[in-house]
Amino acid sequence: MGEAISDRQVVAVLRPFVRACGPMVDALRDADPFGLQARGRRHEDLDGVEPGLKDKLLDGITSVKVPGTAAWAEMSNYQRTHWWVNRVGRVTALVTAIPGIGGALADRLPVQDALGSASQGVLLCAIAGEYGVTDVGARVRLIAWVLFERDIDPVIAAGKHAEHDEAAEDDEAAKLTEELDDAKKKHGKVTLKAAAGTLWRLGRGLLGIVEELEKRPRGRLFHRALGKLPVVGMAGDYLGERSGLKRVWKRAHEWFTEHPGGQ
Repeated sequence: MGEAISDRQVVAVLRPFVRACGPMVDALRDADPFGLQARGRRHEDLDGVEPGLKDKLLDGITSVKVPGTAAWAEMSNYQRTHWWVNRVGRVTALVTAIPGIGGALADRLPVQDALGSASQGVLLCAIAGEYGVTDVGARVRLIAWVLFERDIDPVIAAGKHAEHDEAAEDDEAAKLTEELDDAKKKHGKVTLKAAAGTLWRLGRGLLGIVEELEKRPRGRLFHRALGKLPVVGMAGDYLGERSGLKRVWKRAHEWFTEHPGGQ
């Protein structure tokens, strides 16, 4: 057996991961990615529409409960986290389940655990943002506790120790967000392709602690059994990932209860 992975090794991988999650999550939550608020403000887009119908259309646009709308701003923390887990979680679970097409063969590779951990980590960062927890160290502790059952020392999580390599962290975070940055330069926003590519990069970035990834919350035994079958294994893995996300949210709720504000 290999030497046990230390908390400092886990933190060295998670800090650039968390920093890379920030731009993608913030783009979805704060930048009106669906253009709904912008459309609500651009009354000229509805010029020529009968006034009564125009008001109904504007009300409908701004009442949709997605990031960037007035309705979103009025939602509670619980409602917002429910949206992240159930709406966005469906997409990330599907991406994670794709290797399951190969059945048991895919299970021999760390790809699915890497993608699954990355997806769960991104959603944890999104949930943390809804609770006002933006500190990198606090998010590292959250992910380590929820996914790997590790209680990381706040000083180590903050990178305030002699072995911390700040320059290496900066370089890795920049590599992980390269596609997001390119998309913003070319299109002025984060595209779906760039977000998907970044998720793959985030997963690869976690391979440095591959033994820890096996600890992450996952589906029940029958999900895993189905996941070992060729072709239909993808369906089993998808259901398993969805089940795992529910456990992630339950553990995250426990962590936030014990660490209000990320303290």
